[in-house]
Amino acid sequence: MDTEQVEDVRLVVYRAFASDGAPPSRVDLARRTGLAPTEVDEALRRLHEHRDLVLGPDGQIVMAHPFSAVPLGFSVMGRRTLWWGGCAWDSFAIPHLLPEEDEVLVATRCPGCGAPHAVVVRRDAPPESDLVAHFLTPVDRVWDDVVRACGNQRIFCAETCVTNWLERTRSDRGCVMDLPQLWRLARGWYAGRLDRGYQRREPSAAAEYFHEVGLRGPFWGLPRA
Repeated sequence: MDTEQVEDVRLVVYRAFASDGAPPSRVDLARRTGLAPTEVDEALRRLHEHRDLVLGPDGQIVMAHPFSAVPLGFSVMGRRTLWWGGCAWDSFAIPHLLPEEDEVLVATRCPGCGAPHAVVVRRDAPPESDLVAHFLTPVDRVWDDVVRACGNQRIFCAETCVTNWLERTRSDRGCVMDLPQLWRLARGWYAGRLDRGYQRREPSAAAEYFHEVGLRGPFWGLPRA
């Protein structure tokens, strides 16, 4: 199997998520790419190994960032499509990735107190909100358990709710940011992901991106400011 065939599968997966809010079936992947079912499985395995998507233990597609096939605390409503947001970061990234979506409605609940929240996320400016986001897992450990890491990138009412949640779950504090900072992080992170030939950022390029959007310190793989 050549790299172009693997890329064909990647594009069908991502574009199906973008248009339908869900991944394609293996039958659809085979039909749309002209590959045999065994070749589709091989392509998905390679994409998983390269961290272009996430497969579950049963081999089913779980995530193709910023899209998710399973609920992880967020729903994202566009003009005609409803997505599961993989995390706070991914939910805020969707309108930046999809040119037809000027804005989306991101809905979630505060893990600290259960209060419901809905935030309009636009492409042209960050939301005005007193809510905060908390990321539990440092970026260099995200892929140790990517589903758990994404499931713990959440939006809270305020820092007090973060503190209460950390005490209740006996978790160490990660990184807290306001929603404008979350918006800046998400804005350009997935640029080009729906295009042929997209390449994920290597660690040095990722660290440079974090620095450019104002994130500092070891949590982001950078020296302390």
